[in-house]
Amino acid sequence: MKQKIVIKVRNDCDKCTRKAMKIACKANGVNSVAIEGSDRDQLVVIGEGVDSANLTCSLRKKLCYAALWSVEEVKAKPEPEVQKPNKPKSTSSTCSCGCPQLPICPQYAPYPMLYEARVYDYTSSPSYCPIL
Repeated sequence: MKQKIVIKVRNDCDKCTRKAMKIACKANGVNSVAIEGSDRDQLVVIGEGVDSANLTCSLRKKLCYAALWSVEEVKAKPEPEVQKPNKPKSTSSTCSCGCPQLPICPQYAPYPMLYEARVYDYTSSPSYCPIL
C-alpha cells in the first residue's frame, strides 16, 4: 500500500531542508521526497511500508523539531488506454533512435574486441644486464 506522509519541519535555512531530505531518503520503502507548503516547511514522503512514527522520530533527533501532520493512502490513477496504430512488422528491427539496426546501430559505439596475444622472444644469446 503506497502512502503519502506529510511532516512539518523547521525551515530556518537550506541546510536544514537538505538534512531533512537526506534523512527521509534513507528510510526504508521511500520512493520520493519533496518539500511543499507556502513556507516550504512540509516534507512530503511517498513510499510503501514507510514507518511514519520512526521517520518523524529520526527527523526530530537531527532537526530538533518535526511534527507528523498526515498519513494517507495514495491511490493509483487509472491511465487511459491509448491505441497505437497498427504498423506492418518489418524484417529488420529498429533501435530507440529509429535507425534500422542492421549489424550495428550508429548511435552507440560497438563493444571493443579484446584479443589475447602472447609474445615470445627467441634471442640466441640472452643478456641479463639491463644496462647493455
